[in-house]
Amino acid sequence: MKFVCLGYLDEASWSTLGAAKQEEMIAACTDYDIELHRRGHFAAGMALQGAATATTVRWKGGKAVATDGPFAEIKELLGGILILEAKDKEEAVRLIMRHPGIRMGGFEVRPADEAFMAQHPITKELQE
Repeated sequence: MKFVCLGYLDEASWSTLGAAKQEEMIAACTDYDIELHRRGHFAAGMALQGAATATTVRWKGGKAVATDGPFAEIKELLGGILILEAKDKEEAVRLIMRHPGIRMGGFEVRPADEAFMAQHPITKELQE
């Protein structure tokens, strides 16, 4: 089963770390991602640029409206997405509990809707 893990980052806390501590945290996260890959659990992942680079698109007044910035003013903002391969949610949660990134913000772990994606026409086209 695939699990989508949304990694959140407390940008204010991150910015108070010195460059050396930031590099140390990035290296620890990368090392764990490599371990996950070696064990067959890392299906995909993507780090995101800071929330200041975000644009939120909403349907408002009968039309799409783009607004600079993240969706909501919250302490932790989405920092990256990790897709894990695990036998069940309990295993996915255990794997994320060991991820060094949890020291800088939480991870939300959700099962991927693989049945929906399997029938999606774009997914089918990508697999051809």
